[in-house]
Amino acid sequence: MTGLADSCPWPCRLVLLTALLGLAPALPLMAGRTFEVGPGQALPAIGEVPWESLQAGDTVRIHWRAEPYREKWAIAVAGTAEAPVRVMGVPGPEGQLPVVDGADATCRPALDFWGEDRAILKIGGTRSAPEVTPSHITIEGLEFRGARPPATFTSGRGQGTYRDNAAAIWVESGVSIVLRRCRLHDCSNGLMSSRQSRDLLVEACEISGNGTEVGIYQHNVYTETLGIVFQYNHLGPLRRDSFGNNLKDRSAGTVIRYNWIEGGSRLLDLVESDHAPIRDAPEYRETFVYGNVLIKRPDTANRQVIHYGGDQDDPANYRNGTLYLCHNTILTSRLGRTTLLRLSAAQDRAIVRNNILHSLSASGTLQPMNSLGTAVFGGNWCPRPFEAMLRFVRGAEGVLVDAEQIFGEDPGFIDAGRGDFRLAPGSPCIGRAAPLPEVMLTRHPITTEYVPHGGQRPRRATPPPDLGACGPP
Repeated sequence: MTGLADSCPWPCRLVLLTALLGLAPALPLMAGRTFEVGPGQALPAIGEVPWESLQAGDTVRIHWRAEPYREKWAIAVAGTAEAPVRVMGVPGPEGQLPVVDGADATCRPALDFWGEDRAILKIGGTRSAPEVTPSHITIEGLEFRGARPPATFTSGRGQGTYRDNAAAIWVESGVSIVLRRCRLHDCSNGLMSSRQSRDLLVEACEISGNGTEVGIYQHNVYTETLGIVFQYNHLGPLRRDSFGNNLKDRSAGTVIRYNWIEGGSRLLDLVESDHAPIRDAPEYRETFVYGNVLIKRPDTANRQVIHYGGDQDDPANYRNGTLYLCHNTILTSRLGRTTLLRLSAAQDRAIVRNNILHSLSASGTLQPMNSLGTAVFGGNWCPRPFEAMLRFVRGAEGVLVDAEQIFGEDPGFIDAGRGDFRLAPGSPCIGRAAPLPEVMLTRHPITTEYVPHGGQRPRRATPPPDLGACGPP
C-alpha cells in the first residue's frame, strides 16, 4: 500500500514537515491518498488497489487504455460528506471512458465478498469488513460491460459464472452513493440497487443494451432504495429481443427528472417494495417524474408507457400514493394503441400536468389510462383523437380533467425526425402551462431541461412556462 507521506501532495508534506520541526502549527489534513491505475502509472491493474482498506478522502483514478480492464471488485469502506471515497475514470485522448469488462475478469485475492456472481462492481459488504456500511462513495467516468451468462470470472474461490440477474454495478448496501457519467451496457441488468441502500444519485449516465434474450426480469435499471434520484441520464433501448423494462423501481422517495428514456417493455415500471422500512417511509407515497423525454418505440408489444403501483400479490404493499407526472415530453412510435398510464389500485393517483403527449406514427393512437386508480389531467398538449378518449373515459374510469387541455395536430417541435424536441417559434406549447401542484412548486421546482445526451441547461424562466420537457432554443 502507498504510504501516507508518499501519497500526500507536496503542500501536505510541507505542513507535516514544518509541524514535526516545530516551525508552525499542524493544519488539518483534508486530502486523502490518490491511487493512479493504468499504463505508466504506479498501479498497472485495478486489482492492485487496496480496496479493502481505503479511507475517507481517498481517490482511485483509473486511466484509459486501449484494452479493457478485465477485473471486478467490491467496495465496502466509509467516506464522509467532506471526504468521500472517489473512483474516477481518466478519459483517453478522444474522451473515451476507461472500459471495465466483466467477461474473463479476475478479482483481487485479498477481496473476499459474497455475491461475486452478481456484478462487476459491488458496493456492499465483504467478509473482511462485514460490519462496515459503505458511505459517501462516488463512482464516475467508467464504462462497465459483460456481466451476464455465459461469461465467467475468476476470484480467490475459483472460477464462477455470472447469474441471470447480474449487473454492471450493484449497490447492495450503502448510504450517499453517487454514480456519475458512467456507461453501463451489455449486462443482464445495467444498474441494480438493493433495499439496504439509502440516498442514491444516478447522474449523467448512459445505460442501454442490457437485458437477456426473451427475458422479462432483467432491465436497464432495477432499483430498491430509500431515497433515489435519476437526473440527466440517457437510458436507451435494451438488448435486442429482451422484454424487460427500461427503469424498474421499488424505492421510496423516487425522483426521475431531466432524463431521456427510450425503449423497453415499459419505460417506467414504478412498483412496490416488499421491505417494511421502505414502505413505512412517508416518501414511499409520493413519486416525482418531471422534465423527461420519454419515447415508446414501435418494437414493443406492451402498450403501456408507465406503470405505477404494484406487481405482486398483496395490494396493501402497493405504493397507494400519488405519481406527479409533469412537464414531460412523452412520445410513442407504435403503430397501434399506446396507453399512457396503468395504475394498479383504487388508491393510486396520478397528477398529469403540462406534458406534451404525442404520437409520432400516423397510424398510432394514445389513450389516457386503463385499470384502476384516478388520473387528473390538466394543461397538457394532446393529439386530437386524445380529446375524444378523454371525453369517453372521463369520470367513468377515474379520469378527471381539472384544467384546460390543448388539442392539435402538431406540437411544434423543431425537428421530431431528428430527435430535436425543442419548441419551434410559433409552437402551441410555448407559454401555455397550467399551475402546478404546491408540492411541485415548493419541493421540486422545474428549473432545468435535458440536453442530448447526458447534459442539462437552465430552463426558460419566463411565465407562464412552456409545456413539455424542452423549451425553445
